[in-house]
Amino acid sequence: MALQEEQVREALKQVIDPELFVNIVDLGLIYVVDVVAVDGDEEKFNVNIEMTMTSPMCPAGPQLVAETKKYAGEMDGVDDVEVKVVMDPSWTQDMMSDDARDQLGIF
Repeated sequence: MALQEEQVREALKQVIDPELFVNIVDLGLIYVVDVVAVDGDEEKFNVNIEMTMTSPMCPAGPQLVAETKKYAGEMDGVDDVEVKVVMDPSWTQDMMSDDARDQLGIF
């Protein structure tokens, strides 16, 4: 079975922002998850991720990128993971899931 974007997003919920204690998916930090079969092989995949930070000078940035690569890379069939940090569009609280809002007490 081919690896799906939703499976990668689910795995990335293991990455917790160390300042907010909410996972990066529910925070809305993951913009793009692109799963590409390697040379047409339906059992090996490259995963390209575009993510952002809550602020351009986020001190947890390197840790979040490293953990994103780690958890995506540990998935069955993943050959390579590329993580690109983008700042456009800028992150806002509107990008958070309802679960994240509840955890942070934002209504």
